[in-house]
Amino acid sequence: MTFHPDHFTVWIEIPVTDMARATKFYEDVLLTKLRLDETGPNPVAFFVTKEDDKGIAGHLYPGKPAPRGTGSTVHLITPDTLEDTMKRVKKAGGQVLSPAIPIPSGRFFYIEDLDGNSVGFFEVT
Repeated sequence: MTFHPDHFTVWIEIPVTDMARATKFYEDVLLTKLRLDETGPNPVAFFVTKEDDKGIAGHLYPGKPAPRGTGSTVHLITPDTLEDTMKRVKKAGGQVLSPAIPIPSGRFFYIEDLDGNSVGFFEVT
């Protein structure tokens, strides 16, 4: 039997050194509001995916990011065009690492966030 789920990605966790600073960065870049949750052993900031606040796709957490250029890359959907998202990344202090790269299902570009995490932003076309 061959397994073919709708999505192989279930959850993402992005380690950050400063929760407030990282939360602001991702909120500014993605034009969204992350939900802070301090009920567990560590605070986390959830990426909320539905207006009813029940869909969650991952979170930021206090942790040690991989050394720059060595960690996995997470790809996040953009709320508008890649060009507008690139502008917000730069304004928020992130580093844009590539131009827009077209592929059959859309376009994406790479950045390093404030902690050096590798992140791609994807625009469906």
